Parts: sequence; C-alpha cells; structure tokens
Amino acid sequence: MLRVPKEKSAPIVSAMKKYSADKVTPFHTPGHKQGRGAHEFLRELLTSEGLRQEVSLMEELDDLHEPHTCIKESENLAAKLWHADECIFVVNGTSAAVQAMIFGTLKAGDEILIPRNAHRSVIAGLILSGAVPIFLPVEYDEKFCVPLNVSTETVKRAIKNFPNVKAILLVSPNYYGVAADVAEIARLAHEVGIILMVDEAHGAHLQFSDELPLSAMDSGADLSAQSTHKILGSLTQTSMLMLRKNFIDVEKVKRAASLLQTTSPNQILLASLDIARLQMETDGHEKISSAVNLSKKIRAAIKNLRRLKTFDTVKNFSLDTTKVTVNVQDLGLTGQEAEKILRNELKVQCELSDVANLLFLITYADNEQTAEILIDALKKLPQRPIKKFSPPIVPKIISSATISPRETFYAPVESIRLEKSIGRICAEEITFYPPGIPLIMPGEKISAEVVALIRQEKLSGSRVIGAFDSTLETINVIT
Repeated sequence: MLRVPKEKSAPIVSAMKKYSADKVTPFHTPGHKQGRGAHEFLRELLTSEGLRQEVSLMEELDDLHEPHTCIKESENLAAKLWHADECIFVVNGTSAAVQAMIFGTLKAGDEILIPRNAHRSVIAGLILSGAVPIFLPVEYDEKFCVPLNVSTETVKRAIKNFPNVKAILLVSPNYYGVAADVAEIARLAHEVGIILMVDEAHGAHLQFSDELPLSAMDSGADLSAQSTHKILGSLTQTSMLMLRKNFIDVEKVKRAASLLQTTSPNQILLASLDIARLQMETDGHEKISSAVNLSKKIRAAIKNLRRLKTFDTVKNFSLDTTKVTVNVQDLGLTGQEAEKILRNELKVQCELSDVANLLFLITYADNEQTAEILIDALKKLPQRPIKKFSPPIVPKIISSATISPRETFYAPVESIRLEKSIGRICAEEITFYPPGIPLIMPGEKISAEVVALIRQEKLSGSRVIGAFDSTLETINVIT
C-alpha cells in the first residue's frame, strides 16, 4: 500500500472521516445527531456528509486545548510550512490570536509599543493583560489618502526614549498591503531583549511568493497572528498563531490562547485550517504566484483607464501587490460612492472603500475572467465634478498612555463638554476617516491641541468612528 507523506495528508480531516465511517449511534452533542435532526436549510448549507462529520470532543478527534493526536499533527505541519517553531490553531478569529499574543507575554504595567491604528483586538489584549501602550505614529500617503506603516526610525526612537519597553506590536502588512521593515525592527528589538509580535492578519500568503514582502516568521518575529481565512482557503473565523521560542514562554502563550478560545471548537472549522495548510503545502507557491501575476495585469489595465490611479510604490516600505487600491478622486467620486455603484449597479463588491479609494483583494481563487469583470466594472464608473478634500490630520508624535486600557476599562466615566476636557484622561477612542488613525485613545491625556484637531476634523465633514457622541459635543473621560 502506497504511503502518503505526512505533508500531503490532512490529519484532522482523516480523523473526522474515520469517525463518520464507523457508524456510531451518537448520544452526544451536537443536538442534530450527525444530521438526522437537521433542518433542510442547514442540510443544504453543510451537506449530509458535512453534518455527519460535524462532531467534536470524541477521543479520536483530539482536543484543541490539549492537542496530542490529529490536531497536534496538523499544527506541527503548519508550523513547519510557515517556518515557525510552534503553531496554535484558532477558531475564535484572529482577534483571539492577537489577544493571546499580548496576554501570553505581558503582565500588568509592562510597556508595549503599538501603532496608533492597531486593530481593536489589540486594545482588548491590553485590557486583558494590563499592559501600558506607547502609541507610535503611522506614516501617511497624502496623495492617495492611504495609511502606510510604522517606520523603522520611529521604532528606533521609541526604544531609545522608553527603555523599559517589553514588547513591540506591528500591523504588517496593513489592510492596504503596506508592510513595515519587520526584519530590521526584529533586529533592533532583539538587540535589547524586546519581544516582537506581528498582527499579520492580512499576510498568511506572504510565505509563498518571493515577490511579496517577507513574512513575519522569516523576518525574525517572535509571534505572528495570521487570518488564514482572509487570503487563503480556510473558513471565516479561522486563524493560526505562529510562535518562535527564543524570546517567549511558548507554554504561557498556549495557556493564554486556551483561555480565549471556545471549549466547544467546531470540528469543521478546524478541518478547514487543516485543508488550507494542505492546499498551500501541495501548490501554494503556484497559486500565490498566479495571484501576484494577475494583480500585475489588473494594475496595468487600470492605469489605462481614465482618471483612475493605483497605489503601486511605497517609499521606505514594501507592498503586497495582491491588495489593489484604486483611487477614484479624479472621477469626482468618493470611494464610498463608487462602492455603492459597483455593488448595486455593476454587481462587483470591493473589500473596503474610504473617502478616496476602493480596495480589491486578488487571491489564488481569482482568474482572468474575474479580472476582466473587475476591469470592465471600473470602466463603467461615472464621472462627476471633482470634489476638493482637505488634507487629513495625522498624529506625528510618540505618546504614552497615562493609565493602562485595563484601568480605563474599569474606571468610572463621565461625559463632559469637549472644550472642558483638556487635561482629563480620555475613556474612548476618536478616529476620523480619512485617515483612520485615532486622534485620541483610551488612557491618553486630552491636550488643547487634540481638542482643536477634533474640532477642525469635525468641521471638515470627515466620518467619525468610535466616539460615544458622534456629534463630538461631548467626550467620555475618567472621573
């Protein structure tokens, strides 16, 4: 009998199929009893075979919290493929992976450098751990109205100014595909014993093409949280947390991840991670290279379209070219207006829109046909009188929270007039789009400059996010 190499197998899937084929009469969860009681709509969604395999916690199906058979084998295969020492499968979304990175490495009072535009899961991780953030300014491209990333020089300056920092968190690549110089920042961090963790939610595919930015693990990061579902082929909500042993306590991170994950993990979600890894193992380089080449063709075609620009080069940063950002300002449209036209009239849906841009994700699932559909739809966007946009305000200083997000979370809060808030500790996040970079974060002291900037941005008509009072007449502060 021909033996299949471990790398070419799917251990979790094999265990599920074996249990299903054993024709056990179930007196255990889930309540649909391998599909016998499932509603027809659920059967249509998952198929009869999918429902038969939608079980968990059986001995042969392993335990996500104490993996030792099929889950452990699959995690080990993933760690090897992504050049990590260990891998943890996550079914509570990348938010849980990000929180586990922070909660599993830091304690109350520890200082950590984070970008001002970090995902809200980072703040949740700070609340859980009690760590204190030092906010790093994010570079910004005013021509395209696109946030870039944290520069190496900014990190170097922050390490010098805050010698007690225990960790750095980067978001790389960001939503628009802009990647920091993770390798150089890893070198700077490790020289002084600082942990480097990367929110790599949009970068699970970087490993499989030399034309993309270097992955976090290959750059020397200690931890990396990847949204396997965003660009690769696992189901929504599934992620992988990659770990390197040198600077962290791996067992502590595993305990943190276990605390943050459900005790009833869906076996189909786990199987999808197993399958996504297998797919990349067998022909990941071919598939991701195909996506890179297709994105090049799309970019070239867009450059020939009237009044459209693509975001292609970034000084001092690298770019994941499979994230195609299309600037529509010269059509007289906002990105949000263009998105509505594409979705409602042309039946094309972008990943996101902002005041100036549309973002399209090109993945291994795309082909020449879908590329033509996208290009044809962009050709049909209407032209209107060009709007004038005021340059957005972007915080440019390194600032430290006065108190930790955990203290802010539990502190009594009151709502006061914005003009009376100077000198008080902010209890909320206020962000304007563009640029999507918070002007004030929970735990920061409110300055006269920030109040003036909030007033200015409010008058400009920018969209405000995160404020309890969207009119910004009042602001929440700690009493």
